[in-house]
Amino acid sequence: DLPTMKVLLSLIALLSAALLANAAPPTCYSRVLSLSKEIMESFKELQTSKAVDSCVEMLPRLYLDIHNYCVLAKLRDFVAYPRCERVLEVSELKEKARSLYTIMISHCRRDLVFLTDDCSALENPILPTIEPS
Repeated sequence: DLPTMKVLLSLIALLSAALLANAAPPTCYSRVLSLSKEIMESFKELQTSKAVDSCVEMLPRLYLDIHNYCVLAKLRDFVAYPRCERVLEVSELKEKARSLYTIMISHCRRDLVFLTDDCSALENPILPTIEPS
């Protein structure tokens, strides 16, 4: 009946609000991790897009491992790459890379732990292969 339904909906709304209130805010680490994944996905989309300029083929490879200290130099090099300024998608990607760099060196400086400084691992990453099932 209608009063029972209203009580049930009120209870659901109250529980939902309680869950949202207890949810942890994003940490520096989670923000850096999600932004690096977002950048790599955007880079892959840019490379496979049919409407891209030929300069995109010349962009530095963009594999980001936020646990590798060399990622900072990789981000700097990508942002400083002198070509493709006229390609909007590349400019947007460079802006995201600049944001990630800034977050890593200033806001999250003490929260990040670099496990390696193997720069070649960012150039030739060994990506996990997923077996087809």
